Amino acid sequence: MTHILHRQIHASLPVASGGKGIELFDSNGRAYIDASGGAAVSCLGHGHPDVIAAMHRQADTLAYAHTSFFTSEVAEALADRLVADAPAGISHAYFVSGGSEAVEAALKMARQYFVEIGQPQRRNIIARRQSYHGNTLGALATGGNEWRRAQFRPLLIETHHIDPCFAYRFQEAGETDEAYAARAAQALEDKIIELGPETVMAFVAETVVGATAGAVPPVVDYLRRIREICDRYGVLLILDEVMCGMGRTGTLHACEQDGVAPDLMTIAKGLGGGYQPIGAVLLSRKIFDAFANGSGLFQHGHTYICHPMACAAALAVQEVIARDRLLDNVKAMGAHLARRLGERFGNHPHVGDIRGRGLFMAVELVEDRSTKQPFDPKRKLHARIKKAAMANGLLVYPMGGTIDGAVGDHVLLAPPFICDVVAIDAIVDRLDDAIGEALRT
Repeated sequence: MTHILHRQIHASLPVASGGKGIELFDSNGRAYIDASGGAAVSCLGHGHPDVIAAMHRQADTLAYAHTSFFTSEVAEALADRLVADAPAGISHAYFVSGGSEAVEAALKMARQYFVEIGQPQRRNIIARRQSYHGNTLGALATGGNEWRRAQFRPLLIETHHIDPCFAYRFQEAGETDEAYAARAAQALEDKIIELGPETVMAFVAETVVGATAGAVPPVVDYLRRIREICDRYGVLLILDEVMCGMGRTGTLHACEQDGVAPDLMTIAKGLGGGYQPIGAVLLSRKIFDAFANGSGLFQHGHTYICHPMACAAALAVQEVIARDRLLDNVKAMGAHLARRLGERFGNHPHVGDIRGRGLFMAVELVEDRSTKQPFDPKRKLHARIKKAAMANGLLVYPMGGTIDGAVGDHVLLAPPFICDVVAIDAIVDRLDDAIGEALRT
């Protein structure tokens, strides 16, 4: 009998009792390779001694101080580090407790920015279908995950959505990457014009789409075209790197690989590596200056913003990543993972696409490779794969509704940055077994 309202009320969950390195252990002593980092969170794996030591030191010094009274040395140090490593133009950080809070804060920053500069008519948010930006109401309204939105739609603010840049599903036969990038980006300009450029405040996008569609990277110059369109119409570009950021794709920020700097960026998950709940908004100098030269405040806040314990954990995680050159390992192991997935599933009759960047990869399952026909959603193939993988000592992050929120299945992989070749090979082997078992049942 449990008094927790679990995600799945009738599920019988094992009890997590410990973790070390890339593995988690249950109370029966069973080990699981954490090949998804939970939800792309545990970038350093579990039980990292340096992070735990930093948390101990911070607890001995200061656990909590409300930000209406104090700042803290550790929060200042974390902000300094993040801004130093941020894309061009980023000047400040705003610390929250997770990704959804970060997106909510970014939306409010965008709105207040336009109020401060005398353009209060800008209110419209444009995002993309098959995106996910969080579960609080503003973030949920912005996201394009239809299954999550459906029952709460009467509570959601009005937002507007365009098709994602999703080459496997939306690039036409014979269409070059450059032509597809131009067509996909043009959808944003068309929507801005339709709504009235003077009414649009922000375009929100995951740099590499995460859980809803499964590690979908943009093609060639898509994001550069998006940046140019936003600049042309005075629209803020908000990049959501909650899942794909903080080293997950092989660079600290995924947008580095696209040569694009946002006006606002949301980060979380790998920021603190799961050792404490923390997220952040990284904001550009022009946003900060509008606040500083206007009302002199950001009209928003939570009890636990800039939490010293959370900031200490995040700072330690980032220091370990830099000290141990783990982004180099993400690139190397990401290339190995892509190669092994290609060898194992490249000709698999029910794997239609293998995609992603770095240690952020996914395979999309199809009933027919030649037509890209998905499986019947009633089969719940993604759930079967998750169950089979866990039975085989592997944690992966599958999801259904890949294509339109109703149909399609994929499996997301986001293993810790500390993985080696042996671990990657074991992940692919166990995933192959899980997919095979799920397809047979």
